[in-house]
Amino acid sequence: MADDERKRIEEAKRQKQAEIDRKRAEVRKRLEETAKAKKAKKGFMTPERKKKLRLLLRKKAAEELKKEQERKAAERRRIIDERCGKAKNVDDANEETVKRVLKDYHARINSLEEAKFDLEYAVKKKDFEIADLNSQVNDLRGKFQKPTLKKVSKYENKFAKKGFMTPERKKKLRLLLRKKAAEELKKEQERKAAERKRIIDERCGKPKNVEDANEDTIKRVLKDYHERINSLEDAKFDLEYAVKKKDYEIDDLNSLVNNLPGKFQKPTLKKVSKYENKFAKLQKKAAEFNFRNQLKVVKKKEFSLEEEDKEKSKQPEWSKKGDEKKVGEKEVEA
Repeated sequence: MADDERKRIEEAKRQKQAEIDRKRAEVRKRLEETAKAKKAKKGFMTPERKKKLRLLLRKKAAEELKKEQERKAAERRRIIDERCGKAKNVDDANEETVKRVLKDYHARINSLEEAKFDLEYAVKKKDFEIADLNSQVNDLRGKFQKPTLKKVSKYENKFAKKGFMTPERKKKLRLLLRKKAAEELKKEQERKAAERKRIIDERCGKPKNVEDANEDTIKRVLKDYHERINSLEDAKFDLEYAVKKKDYEIDDLNSLVNNLPGKFQKPTLKKVSKYENKFAKLQKKAAEFNFRNQLKVVKKKEFSLEEEDKEKSKQPEWSKKGDEKKVGEKEVEA
């Protein structure tokens, strides 16, 4: 009996263990399946596929960039051709017409050189402005390099004579400085204008003399002038594009300087009286509660005629005689 009982208990234990193992196997299988599914989803982009995708994207970007460059070049060529125009035909023209055409070409070259000089100056000026803004941005971001300072004695100004600059002397000194600054500014402007004129004259050169020239020489001169105009328009277009690009860059740097912490520029506000709105509100309320305006106007004449007639009829005879005498005296005086 004891052996049968023991066998029965062992059999029950084996069955229980088998059931536990079966459930564990099911759970393990389910987990493996979910892991495989996740891995399959994650591993959709294999290294080879990623490499192919990168190559395709680079190829597509290169094609788009090439198309954009071609479009810009075609637009640039079209604008320059519109500005230059076609070369003038002087095959059957007389001498005066040829001279006028040459003069027009030389004047056009002169104006283009002036515009080119001004644009070059604007580009240089904007380069300095961009460098200044970049230094400001670097200073605000903590990349400021401490400059070497000059040693100065702290007792130097103590022994200076006090009260030497009176208000009158300060005023005179300010006037002299302003006058001197105005003179220097005028001289600097004249010097810059002369320098600009000299450089433009050097670039343009003198107009070519074609009085004793033959037809081939005139055609060659006209062709040279037209090519010169074309090259100048080309350079002018590039400089205009550079100026626009630098303007955008300056705007970006200005916004960056203003948006960095601690450097927000407070906008200029309009001065407004703080009592103005209060008085306006009070006047509005007073107009709302003005009972005299809301009252109905009554015409007294409609109701006063009968009363006046009654009052006159009630007057005694001696007062009526007095009124008649007064009326008579007034008529006599009149």
